[in-house]
Amino acid sequence: MKSAGQLIFLATVGLVVLLLLLGSLYRLDETEQGIITQFGKPVGNAVTNAGLHFKLPFIQEVHRLEKRVLRWDGRPTEMPTKDKTYILVDAFGRWRIRDAQPYFLRLRDERSAQSRLDDILGSEIRNAIAKHELIELVRTTKDREAMVDDILQGGRESNAGQLYPIRKGRALVEQEIFASAAPKVAVFGIELLDIRFKRINYNPSVALRIYERMISERQQIAERFRSEGAGEAAKILGQKQKDLQAIESEAYRKIQEIRGAADARATEIYARAYNQSEAAAGFYAFLKTLETYRTALSNDTTLILTTDSDLFRLLKTLDAPAAR
Repeated sequence: MKSAGQLIFLATVGLVVLLLLLGSLYRLDETEQGIITQFGKPVGNAVTNAGLHFKLPFIQEVHRLEKRVLRWDGRPTEMPTKDKTYILVDAFGRWRIRDAQPYFLRLRDERSAQSRLDDILGSEIRNAIAKHELIELVRTTKDREAMVDDILQGGRESNAGQLYPIRKGRALVEQEIFASAAPKVAVFGIELLDIRFKRINYNPSVALRIYERMISERQQIAERFRSEGAGEAAKILGQKQKDLQAIESEAYRKIQEIRGAADARATEIYARAYNQSEAAAGFYAFLKTLETYRTALSNDTTLILTTDSDLFRLLKTLDAPAAR
């Protein structure tokens, strides 16, 4: 009986020692760091080394925290820019727990940390958006030259196609947000690694006005093209008429020159042919008179001539043989 009691006692002691040993040992992975609390209060510094570690059993508790880089993904939020344009801004960031003790004391877990990041980063993003024009947020850098439509700018007083000067660009605005937010989250033991804009969209009502403005600007370009085309067409037609008149004038001059030269040559030939004798001259006069009759007389022509008219002379001699 005595040996059996000793065995039970030894088994009990062994079980207690085993429980104490299991309660005092804990293991951390490479991706974890631990905070030891005693009755709910942190004790000592954070344990950052991976492996097997010891703690007081039962009265101390291990709280495991991430050592890896964590993601913050903000909700798309509507914000006004400096030029009073409402846009939907979707941003994201990267952070990690740098000092586990203040992080645990003030936030306790990742859910609380994400909520606090939403407040701080969201506020800084809204402040930055409100201080800059929209073009500063959609252009990457200030060194990139903006493309301006010369057709909209040329000789017009309207602001169509006009762009605000870019002084910073999106990258510098993101750096401003980072520089302003990093000290505010550092008091919670959080190291902010980066913050970026994921997406910037127009508010639906603003987008409709933007599309209407784009349509209006394209219509202005089309109207200018049409007016310039009409001007060029009128210029071409005017030049065509001018060239046509010049060609016709030159052709008419050449025709008259050729016709004058031909008439002169014909007259010279006739003169040589019919001036060789008196009979030839009379025959020429006879032919010319017949040509005149053919041109001037028809079935319903009425002439009033004097008896000594040269035109009447030939008609007067037609009845001479009958009188004899």
